[in-house]
Amino acid sequence: MPYLSKIALNPRRRAAVSLLSSPHRLHAAILAGLAVQPVTERVLWRLENSTPHRAEVLVLTESRPSWAHLVDDAGWPGADGGTPLIADYTPLLERIARGREFGFRLTANPVQSVPRPTRPSEQQAARLKEGADKGSRPRGFRVAHRTVTQQLEWLLTRCERHGFTIPDATATPPAPGLEETGTDGQELSAGPAVAVVSRDILRFNKRKDGPRVTLSTATFEGRLRVSDPDALRATLLGGIGPAKGYGQGLLTLAPLHTAEDAARG
Repeated sequence: MPYLSKIALNPRRRAAVSLLSSPHRLHAAILAGLAVQPVTERVLWRLENSTPHRAEVLVLTESRPSWAHLVDDAGWPGADGGTPLIADYTPLLERIARGREFGFRLTANPVQSVPRPTRPSEQQAARLKEGADKGSRPRGFRVAHRTVTQQLEWLLTRCERHGFTIPDATATPPAPGLEETGTDGQELSAGPAVAVVSRDILRFNKRKDGPRVTLSTATFEGRLRVSDPDALRATLLGGIGPAKGYGQGLLTLAPLHTAEDAARG
């Protein structure tokens, strides 16, 4: 039975500062909340809100977790608003039906695979040199999409395989006297109902002497329509894109209250 948790962290505590500055350390602390070790189940998480006064982490697990260690070390033990919220995720999964629409939020690491990076990192340069020395071609390199246009296209080209489509946004009617079509005679459209609401570049080390990890992230918000319920359920539980261990790929839904939903009951 899957569970969705929300954990509040206090950024003014030293342990919280350490966790929030490294996705690698935060991931390890999240895995410590599961009783069956070593952890073999899929765990997805996302840093939802982070301000100087409060940070919130969403975590999706297959088994019921305990976040007492995070609260004691990096939260507000015993305080109002400091208790983690843990909810059964099954009711939401059961509400997914073909044609139904939801609001959604996703923080992901949009990347593409290329045979040779334009500006290879130290690790990529080492792989290229090793391949050249052996006379072989290394497998493709993951390179981040850096522009908003590229990141939106990355999501739009993948949504069908993940069980949903993104419908067009509701266009605002033109002011009186203005045409509803463009100069080419085509109807004006507001475009897909999705936007990149924030972007970031995360840089951290797995170990003090280890290589530096750099992730380019994008947070998407919008509206989706279910096209394949089973595929969407698998996506909710399995995530989208790479770097899931570093807080990427968790897709969350919010019900939209429409007349069609009311008819379904």
